[in-house]
Amino acid sequence: MKFWNHQENARTETRRLLLAFAVAVLLLVAGVHGALVLAWWLLNALLPVHWPYPAGFMAVNMGMTLFFILGGWWLETANLRAGGVKLALRVGAREARPGSSYAEQRLCNVVQELCIAAHMPVPQVMVLARTPAINAFAAGWDQSDAVVAVTQGALDYLNREELQGMVAHELSHLHEGDTRLKMRLAGMVFGLELVHHFGDTLRERGGLAPLFGSAIMAVGWLGWLVGQALQAAVSRQREYLADARAVQWTRSQQGLGGVLRKVLAQRQAAQANRHGRTGLEHPSVQPMLLVDVAGGGVWARWLDSHPPLLERVQRIYGRPMPPLPLVRVEMPPDPQPPKPVLQPGPDSLAAQVDPFARYL
Repeated sequence: MKFWNHQENARTETRRLLLAFAVAVLLLVAGVHGALVLAWWLLNALLPVHWPYPAGFMAVNMGMTLFFILGGWWLETANLRAGGVKLALRVGAREARPGSSYAEQRLCNVVQELCIAAHMPVPQVMVLARTPAINAFAAGWDQSDAVVAVTQGALDYLNREELQGMVAHELSHLHEGDTRLKMRLAGMVFGLELVHHFGDTLRERGGLAPLFGSAIMAVGWLGWLVGQALQAAVSRQREYLADARAVQWTRSQQGLGGVLRKVLAQRQAAQANRHGRTGLEHPSVQPMLLVDVAGGGVWARWLDSHPPLLERVQRIYGRPMPPLPLVRVEMPPDPQPPKPVLQPGPDSLAAQVDPFARYL
């Protein structure tokens, strides 16, 4: 895998998509004003009386549209600013316990080693102990609340090399600021959605409101759909970038490649057994996962936050590769905590035989 070329291509595509997102927001603002101008023209065409445009018609239209977009962006971003640890706790993760589990000790060691190699602070390591699917995610607004969470399935089925590839992928998201970028785009898409909802609410009122509400609702829905598609496209490019960064840091195609191939095998088994839930269906977490939870049809691929697994595997190896069989990684038994040594009390048999036993 030519990871330098893949990284540069992903960054270039990200910049183009972000520029397209900014243009889409401006077009939405202009589109709402144009739709209201058309609605006003239809109103004058249907009524015998000609009404001129109100004073400041364009300024009010564009100003209110920007108010909803930026206000929604601020509100959603504030909600997501709670921190990576709180988000991980919300989906059922807990802090890793390296002292009580060899698998979790291995995970913490891998995270620390890769953070040293990447010259970045060590994030909080957490485990989704009730999730058998192989997956992971990184979250956090900045380094102070960054977290890397790994599922129990990853600890059970991934060897050390594969675990390094998975952790390197997630650390790349933190290193490149992808978690912050995704949260900002999610807030902007929520702002676009508010424009659509405002038109829907306005349409339900009486008088002339249904005409103008329908115009705002139609343009707002189109802008929201375009925003979702661009957000998903940016997310897919950041996944490509994290894949290439993981291969660069680990210098191993078998690491992350083996993870994705085992996910393919696990999904095939899940489809055969019709058990599709993984415990990571929370909408705030899905864009941050190593692999997406649920795939869709051809139309849904435009809105998928992750590239297809087969395409990611082919990019890593340079050719199609089959799934890897799922085999549990053999681990030594977890260390048992030492049993407390009980001192004999004054009424114990030892104290009756030796009255000084209580002082030993």
